[in-house]
Amino acid sequence: MTNTITDNLQFENGNRMNGLSKEQRVQQLVPLLRKVLELLGEDPERKGLQRTPERWAEALLTYTQGTAASPEDHLRVIFEMDDDDYPVGSDDMIIVDNIHFTSTCEHHMAPFRGTAHVAYIPNPQSRIVTGLSKISRVVTLFARRLQIQERMTQQIARAIDDHLEPLGVIAVVQAAHFCMIQRGVEQRESTTITTARRGVFLTKPQLETRFLEYLRMQDGKPDVL
Repeated sequence: MTNTITDNLQFENGNRMNGLSKEQRVQQLVPLLRKVLELLGEDPERKGLQRTPERWAEALLTYTQGTAASPEDHLRVIFEMDDDDYPVGSDDMIIVDNIHFTSTCEHHMAPFRGTAHVAYIPNPQSRIVTGLSKISRVVTLFARRLQIQERMTQQIARAIDDHLEPLGVIAVVQAAHFCMIQRGVEQRESTTITTARRGVFLTKPQLETRFLEYLRMQDGKPDVL
C-alpha cells in the first residue's frame, strides 16, 4: 500500500499566522529574499530571477504550512467500532504504511524526504479509530514544518496517542537528508531511521517485532524512496 498526500494540501489553520494573511507574508518576504539573492552574488533583476523572490516566498510558506496547523483538525474525525469489528482483548493493529513525505531540515533549510509507517492498537474499551487518510494527513502536517526527523517521529506517535487514546502506537520514519547528500559528508545512499513507541509497544516487544516483520514482508523491505 502506498499513501501520498498532494503538495497543495491545505491545512485548516495554515493560511494565517501572527495575524497576517498568506499574501501579506509573501509581500514581507519578497524584499528579504531579494536581499539573499544579492548576498549570494546574483542579480535579482536578471531574466531568470525576476519572479524568483515571489515564487520562493510562496514555496517557503507551502513547505511550512503545517506550522500553524493542529493534528486535532484531522484526528477529531473518529469512528466507534462494535464488538464484531474489534473484540475485547484483541491486539490486532491498524497499520498505514509507506506514507511519503517531504520536510525541511531546520538546521540547513535543506529538504529531507522519505516514508513513514504507523500502527496503532485501538483501546478495547472505547474502540475508537480514525479514518485511514487522517494518519497520512498527520504525517504530512508535521512534515510541513521546519523539522528534525527525530522530533517529527515522536510528534506523529504522540498526536495519535493523545487524540485516539489507543492501547499503543508505533511510528517508523526512514528518510534521506539532502544536508548529507549535497554538503558535508556527501553520503548519497545513506538514510536515517527513527522510531517512536507508546503504550503496549513499550511493554510488549513482540508487538514491535510483529509490526517490523510486516514491513519486511512488503516487497522484502519498506518502500522508502
